[in-house]
Amino acid sequence: MPIPAAESANGGLAGAARQVAEHASSLARLELELAGLELKKKVVALGAAIGLAVGAAVLLLFGLGFLFATVAAAFETFLPAWAALLATTGILFALAALLGLTALALFSRATPPVPEQAIEEAKRTTEALRR
Repeated sequence: MPIPAAESANGGLAGAARQVAEHASSLARLELELAGLELKKKVVALGAAIGLAVGAAVLLLFGLGFLFATVAAAFETFLPAWAALLATTGILFALAALLGLTALALFSRATPPVPEQAIEEAKRTTEALRR
């Protein structure tokens, strides 16, 4: 059966439906890729935050050790050695605070691990297709 010239030139209704399906499929793939990239970015930030929090905990532990060493040295001798230990304790606590605050900022940026940008884009695409 011959195909009319008007329908064969642009693919007709079937061709248009195929193109719409292909575009929708492409959009869905791109949105999934965007969601994957967004989740990967958040997981990396979460890993960095966990690493910094562990670093802060280790420095806090060292700080407590130096605090106890400072107290012991202060009770034992009252020589300038305890002042040096106290200064070291202060520096370790300051570093622990800095790492802890940085980790807190990274935690707040990385949580909740939901691809918000991809979800918003999918909603806009769905709304545009409905029109």
